[in-house]
Amino acid sequence: MQISLKQMRYAVALAKAGHFGKAAEICAISQPALSQQILMLEAHCGAALFDRLKSGVRLTPFGRDFLDLAHEAIRSADALEGFVLSHGGKPKHPLRFGLIPTVAPYLLPTIFPALTRKLPELNFTISENRTEALLSGLHEGSLDIALIATDLPSSGPKLVSAPLFDDPFVLATASHERSAEPLSLANLSPDRILLLDEGHCFRDQTISACRLDPERNARTFAATSLSTIVEFVANGQGVTLLPQIALQKEARDPRIAVHRLNEPGAGRQLRLVWREATPFGATFAQIAAIIRDAGKSGQPRAPLAETVIAEHDQ
Repeated sequence: MQISLKQMRYAVALAKAGHFGKAAEICAISQPALSQQILMLEAHCGAALFDRLKSGVRLTPFGRDFLDLAHEAIRSADALEGFVLSHGGKPKHPLRFGLIPTVAPYLLPTIFPALTRKLPELNFTISENRTEALLSGLHEGSLDIALIATDLPSSGPKLVSAPLFDDPFVLATASHERSAEPLSLANLSPDRILLLDEGHCFRDQTISACRLDPERNARTFAATSLSTIVEFVANGQGVTLLPQIALQKEARDPRIAVHRLNEPGAGRQLRLVWREATPFGATFAQIAAIIRDAGKSGQPRAPLAETVIAEHDQ
């Protein structure tokens, strides 16, 4: 018996999910079939890859070493398959496209129709995750492209970064909190600023822009989504920064007022990233150009408190 790519992919999925049932769902096979394949793989290796626990599974030391090599083998196999299929310059499999949560719900309704219209020969599978998980997906080969809003890591596989457009931040307050604009971040009370929970790059960007103490704010309030934060703001329980691309969705509530920030303000740059070692670099660059054009044209204009309130009073 030889170790198959299928078995290696199953082992990778099980290590990531930490549970046979969840891994079986990811792999689209039955749990008994997955268990049998893992047992066959372990028998061939002559050692256990996973410790079976009541709550799931955990990699053994041997399993961790095995997975490191398996990741390399899977990436090489995917690269070879991509090379064989790239004679037409387009991937034949659905492109696995990951986006961060503070971008996906606001940008996808604009960019996805543009992508499917201009690249009808391509299919996409869309997923949403935090930056660290997206970069890990690129590293492991479970993602083809990712839309992020941070600088690239210095370690790991070399990635290509295609800048898309700048996404400035604005301040969201309850509508009755009227102030002269533009506002200064330095004048905000740190105790009133509401943040996303740890792991979101937008949280880190807000902490940096407002010069907050990460430890202090981590103990006060942390939400899982911008929509949750906006609801607290609407009820007068604090203020928050919002990316401009989120305004059409998050600032429609008449209880919310949006305020410009004075210079230098704050913001982020959105970018599309992919592994340099891909045969589809030209296609990914084309995707970046489509997102760039569609995203810029779809951004809300003039994020003024008076404008937002007036729209709801009509």
